[in-house]
Amino acid sequence: MDTPRDQGAGEKDGPDSGHRRPAGMTDAEVEALGKLSEALETVENARGLLYGFHRLTGKADLALGEAVEMLRKAGHGDIADDIDRTVVGRNVIEGRWTFQIVEDYDDGYYREFRSVEEKARALLAGGRRHLFEAEMKEHRRTPGLRHHEARPDSPRGSDGEIAEGQ
Repeated sequence: MDTPRDQGAGEKDGPDSGHRRPAGMTDAEVEALGKLSEALETVENARGLLYGFHRLTGKADLALGEAVEMLRKAGHGDIADDIDRTVVGRNVIEGRWTFQIVEDYDDGYYREFRSVEEKARALLAGGRRHLFEAEMKEHRRTPGLRHHEARPDSPRGSDGEIAEGQ
């Protein structure tokens, strides 16, 4: 159920129903889900860095292979053979290349983290996302001012301002 802001006919100056807290949801619950969302966003950032690590390590290994071939062509076969044998294709962690690290992260920690976040939102907020942020936006924006609209479908007057009485 939506907050009282939905009561007015044609009311479009506020969050859409998917970003309004359900009836009976407390401030403490909204704040807790906001913190959980913040934690998930941090995990998403960490995951991106992990994928960056994966891609950069792979790129380095391929470039190293090219360097080995260049050293061979330059007449330094012993140096090339040593690098090729000890570093090219080497595991970055015991028994693992980076793709295996990424897969373990995705299949374990990341999947479980997303699962518990989704379950908490389902139980407390009917699955709604970003309630904390939606309420923060309502407190920080200037209603009626261009570029402070609550959402993309907010009505506007001919001058671009939100139409009066909407």
